[in-house]
Amino acid sequence: MAVYTRKQQVLGLIAWLLLGFAVAAIGAFASIDAKDFYGQLTQPTWAPPAAVFGPVWSVLYVMMAIAAWLVWREGGFRAHRTALAIFLAQLALNMLWSWLFFAWHMGAWAFADIVLLWMLIVATVLGFWHVRPLAGALLLPYLAWVSFAMALNYAVWQLNPAQLG
Repeated sequence: MAVYTRKQQVLGLIAWLLLGFAVAAIGAFASIDAKDFYGQLTQPTWAPPAAVFGPVWSVLYVMMAIAAWLVWREGGFRAHRTALAIFLAQLALNMLWSWLFFAWHMGAWAFADIVLLWMLIVATVLGFWHVRPLAGALLLPYLAWVSFAMALNYAVWQLNPAQLG
């Protein structure tokens, strides 16, 4: 089992945070025109204002990075390869969703992506919880938000078949 110095732990945390924010930035790049596009779509009555999404996602990305770091600290990638690989896979699907929905206007594919994303988040929560319960618990708000986002994705897609195919 790897034992990390304080400096290695700090660098590890910075690396996980940078990874999370890189994913967020790539997703945000796909969303450059999201305000105009999303604003023209018919929304369900329970949809939050667009301004809510950025702050919520920022907090969630920090919590995800801390959770991954906590697992990584317990022996590194080699010791927890499966849990961390699933975490990385869900990050990729998270990033892809913005491209599918906002950039490419593919509602069905975005919904399929978010369903798979939700399943991988559940697997990540379970894997992280097994290593470090706090790490799994830190992902529960993310799971809740993606559950809500999945319902919203479906509703918006169904309400806007011409715009979202």
